[in-house]
Amino acid sequence: MNELSSVPISVEFKDQRPGLVAFGIVAVVLGGLCALVPLLGSVFVLLASRTGAGLQWKIMVPGMVIYAIFSMILVWLGIGSILCRRWARALLLIVSWGVLLGGVNGICFYAIFSRTILPAGGAGAQAASIVIAVTEAFMAIFTVFLPGAMVLFYSRRHVKATCEAHDPVIRWTDTCPLPVLAASLWFGVTALGMLAMPLTRGSVMPLFGILVAGTKSTVMVLAACALLLYLAWATYRLKIAGWWTALAALVLFYVSAMVTFMKVDLMEVYRGFGYPEAQIDQIRRSLGSLLTGKTLMWWTIPYLLLSYIYLLWIKKYFRPAVDPGAATPTTL
Repeated sequence: MNELSSVPISVEFKDQRPGLVAFGIVAVVLGGLCALVPLLGSVFVLLASRTGAGLQWKIMVPGMVIYAIFSMILVWLGIGSILCRRWARALLLIVSWGVLLGGVNGICFYAIFSRTILPAGGAGAQAASIVIAVTEAFMAIFTVFLPGAMVLFYSRRHVKATCEAHDPVIRWTDTCPLPVLAASLWFGVTALGMLAMPLTRGSVMPLFGILVAGTKSTVMVLAACALLLYLAWATYRLKIAGWWTALAALVLFYVSAMVTFMKVDLMEVYRGFGYPEAQIDQIRRSLGSLLTGKTLMWWTIPYLLLSYIYLLWIKKYFRPAVDPGAATPTTL
């Protein structure tokens, strides 16, 4: 994903249109599969409401919205890949990297979690082991191997040159290095995701040892969203002030979260989100050994370190601030 300049069209390359069409179709199909999640979720909520099951629909809405948006994005990018659009190649490369990294993390977490709830022995343990193995294989195919193949394909020089030859117009994805564009999009997507919290479940924010809820939490969420949107804009524009702000904000957020979750019962977060007590008790019984402050801290530290390493790596792309008093070069 580390690239700055475009490959000149005059350079000879192997035409990769068949691969672009094939992976574009795969992206469209995956988008269609993602669209099934909100559809089936809506049916489930409707049936539960008619049977009086008392399902908390707000719990399911954020996930359904995320899948719906992701479905539209995949279909849009898949069509762009079929048409050999350079913006589609760049964005599919970024999305594939994101899914791949998230998939590896998800498989690791699921492997640890599934073993903690595995029955002690007997036929139940064998059946559970089979279900776990099938689930892990399914996750590996769709969140590791498939996005990994897309990363390898869309990062190829010949694929990039093919898209530039068939789509010679400079696009918005060309004005920012892909590693920085990935960070900018991450800031923007995170801002939109946080904005959905007070509109669905309610908002709960960690603040250096305490949990803030209600109106104060909503204000904090809106402020955080504004900051993230600024970071998305500033990093895309390669402003060094945005890079420094991202570096400082990252430390403050992770330190605040770690200090808070070391002191506060994590079940209070679910109560703040409006989960019913019966479901909270179920979460405590199934995940009690994993959802503790110490385990969350150990899961958080690698994210902090990797995020810092990534920010330090992309600093080379940012432009230093221009001194207003510096002499302006003249044109002869």
